Amino acid sequence: MNRITSRAFRMLLATCLLVCFTGLAQAVKKPKRKKRRPNPALAKIEDVAGLPRVLLIGDSISMGYTVPTRNLLAGKANVHRIPTNGGPTTRGVSSLAKWLGQSKWDVIHLNWGLHDLKGMADRPHQVSLEDYEKNLRTMVVQLKATGATLIWAATTPVPEGDMKPPRSDADVVKYNEVAAKVMTENGIQINDLYAFARPKLKELQRPANVHFTGPGSKALAKQVADVIGKALAAE
Repeated sequence: MNRITSRAFRMLLATCLLVCFTGLAQAVKKPKRKKRRPNPALAKIEDVAGLPRVLLIGDSISMGYTVPTRNLLAGKANVHRIPTNGGPTTRGVSSLAKWLGQSKWDVIHLNWGLHDLKGMADRPHQVSLEDYEKNLRTMVVQLKATGATLIWAATTPVPEGDMKPPRSDADVVKYNEVAAKVMTENGIQINDLYAFARPKLKELQRPANVHFTGPGSKALAKQVADVIGKALAAE
């Protein structure tokens, strides 16, 4: 076999091998991941005519108590929530107008905190205590303009353990104090979920985790529904 023929043969062989390996790689594909089921807390609901309208604003803790709160207030109120995790106050400032929309709200139950106080790689907290207060004051002006009865939910406790991302209960206390000052100055009722959950964290919360168990979220929902129900009755 002369040099040209040998070279052509090697090129042909390499091409064949490449095609074969490509085919095998495509054949042995990773199994498709199952799509996550939509979180029912984020589902849009249709209003029942004649019932007052309630809006829940908050992070994943509020997502946990949304559905049981909705169930507890069935027939008494249309309980909506923002269609996402409320995150830190910076997200609230940028998204609040969109979340409120043009609809009339009778009661708005709100919270920001756990995302603001979490530690970041480049700074102690995602949102500093000073900026947290500033952001809350900005949003309170928007919220009061709705004419709704406003209820602030104190941020729930951080348990002992190695938190990822890092959070501390001492910071929860500091951020709650700032929020309480802002809300009190503005005549906004406080639903103290911190004081409610703190004595029974081991019963309600997951180990070394800021999130609550199913029964824990239902216990929070009972407290939330009671406070909202009283606010509606007072209107």
